[in-house]
Amino acid sequence: MKELTLETLVAVFEEIFGRGLFWAMVAAALIVTALYLYVLIRDRAMSMRKFLVAQLSMPIGAILAVLFMLEVTSSGLGDMGGPIDAIVLLAVAAVGAIGMAILVYTAQSLVRGNQN
Repeated sequence: MKELTLETLVAVFEEIFGRGLFWAMVAAALIVTALYLYVLIRDRAMSMRKFLVAQLSMPIGAILAVLFMLEVTSSGLGDMGGPIDAIVLLAVAAVGAIGMAILVYTAQSLVRGNQN
């Protein structure tokens, strides 16, 4: 693999997660992102109370993302062999934390409305 292209990445992720799960995750991410943008445009400001609750949910998102990755792949924590494995694990945790914060903020805003 001399070049890293979008097609290569899609093929690798489809192999890791399976075609159906991968595209379901892509669809879910697009839907949550669209709803988040809708909430930000609708409210015209971020609610700091909702943002605080969303930040408090970030550790849960990080843990869930790592557990999901360990469940989907055939690897475990005992298989970590070098620094790149730790970097990937931290990146998965960071993406899970950010995703959970966006999801929680969006869900609060859709359920409660604009209550600043």
